[in-house]
Amino acid sequence: MKDYFKELLNYSHYYNLEIIKKFNDGDLHFMVPERAIELLSHTLNAHKAWNVRIEGKEEKVEIWKNLEADQLEAAENENFQDTLSILENEDLDRIVKYRNTKGESYENSVRDIIFHVINHSTYHRGQIATEFRKKGIDPIVSDFIYYKLNK
Repeated sequence: MKDYFKELLNYSHYYNLEIIKKFNDGDLHFMVPERAIELLSHTLNAHKAWNVRIEGKEEKVEIWKNLEADQLEAAENENFQDTLSILENEDLDRIVKYRNTKGESYENSVRDIIFHVINHSTYHRGQIATEFRKKGIDPIVSDFIYYKLNK
């Protein structure tokens, strides 16, 4: 199971980095829709928040804070490495108790949280693709099956 989650995490990481590269592709950064930057920043911030919750840290993460273009890759790489460490060291069945951004208490297994992080990223990459199309920018094709065909 952990190996499969690592594969899914690698897939998500790969395409998040591809989108970051696209954001910084020549003069394209002048055309990147603000909403796409908001969505990617949110994706990366939320991923960090979930890692923090799993690790039991009290660090507050601003879920909707926009990251600067030069912060995106470092944030993605840090999230990826932290989640890989979680996968290596955590029991996927362990229940994590946490509070959401509204202060409401919840609990979920590490497995469900990691799946959520990957799914959440996929969801927002689709929204980013839509934002790119609205501006006439060819989006990154980030389907999992496409990833598998090219690996």
